[in-house]
Amino acid sequence: MNQPDDDKTQAVTVLSKGTAIGHYRIVEKIGAGGMGEVYLAEDTKLDRKVAPKFLSPHLCQDSECRARFTREAQAAAKLDHPNIVAVHEVSEFQGRPFFSMQHVEGQSLKEVLAGKSLPLDRIFEIGVQVCEGLQAAHESGITHRDVKPSNILIDSHGRARIVDFGLASVVGSDQLTRIGSTMGTVGYMSPEQVRGEQVDRRSDLFSLGVVLYELITGRQPFKGDNDAATSRNTVDAEPEPLARYKSEVPDGLQTIVIKALAKDKNLRYQHVDDLLVDLKGLRQLPAFQVRTKQPSIAVLSFANLSSDPEQEYFCDGMAEEIINALSHLEDLQVVARTSALSLKGQAIDVREIGRKLGAKTVLEGSVRRSGNRLRITTQLVDVASGYHLWSEKFDRDLEDVFAIQD
Repeated sequence: MNQPDDDKTQAVTVLSKGTAIGHYRIVEKIGAGGMGEVYLAEDTKLDRKVAPKFLSPHLCQDSECRARFTREAQAAAKLDHPNIVAVHEVSEFQGRPFFSMQHVEGQSLKEVLAGKSLPLDRIFEIGVQVCEGLQAAHESGITHRDVKPSNILIDSHGRARIVDFGLASVVGSDQLTRIGSTMGTVGYMSPEQVRGEQVDRRSDLFSLGVVLYELITGRQPFKGDNDAATSRNTVDAEPEPLARYKSEVPDGLQTIVIKALAKDKNLRYQHVDDLLVDLKGLRQLPAFQVRTKQPSIAVLSFANLSSDPEQEYFCDGMAEEIINALSHLEDLQVVARTSALSLKGQAIDVREIGRKLGAKTVLEGSVRRSGNRLRITTQLVDVASGYHLWSEKFDRDLEDVFAIQD
């Protein structure tokens, strides 16, 4: 006997590893949110990884949730922009709606932050990219309504990509969220969102202001002891100045963030284009470039991968020679030898090393020796992202050591 449409207890197929869904094969579950579950899957037709998102089982019989979920897919599918995660297909599997998204290798901005601070130039870069993604959405009549670090992915190239349009409102579509209901994430919602009022693109700009504040200071501007206190602060409290938590904040950055966080949406940025212009303009000012753009590097002692302890002197000497050579380059800040070598032998993440030494990049390497032959491997790492900018392997005779250093 058929079950009624409003029965929310109907069973759905468990999506375990190997489950075939058309031309997709489930690999593993990689995330879950208020409305859906995201999986890693293989597209067997096109031989690529995808990230299908399925409506949560307990919502599959809720017509409003199904409609909102479908709207998310339709909203995202309309957008084709390098700073927005692409949607490939919208479909259904055994009564469970899903859409297939581009799989992005990398981390969420929330994971990137996780107790770490980012250099200002990287913060500006992420801010500009998120603005450009929102600009494309707003121009298509789409308000995201849930801009937050966990909905911003940083791919393997360091590019920011907006994801999850589950709460998006689309101009011209049916109003699925009733006025007076609160939808969003506490701490990132605009005051009008907290009050359950109708929101527009200016609400996204407030949420982006919260993200920028958090990127700069490492904390949310309205965080309270509980959700109720945080919501109250969002509506009534003014955030602490950026300079309280971050030294050397460029002139004008405080103005940009405070304008984005204005309680009155009519005093806030009205269009993302205006925020984008201000961010790019501030970034181009000489005072900001002198403070944040000058490249810097720390050269670590090369790791000795041979059993000969005497080779430690060679490894230290390799780093010292490279430090000396780089110090002659104009406009490059090189961390002093004693500072760089003081961390030798410590099991510290390279990103933390860069932050301890105040360097934007770190050069590390290893030396392996067999008879008169040397194999030297080097990597140049970006401190902000932890990703390799460059790596190389050199196989030479011992007599060519100076050529290797060059």
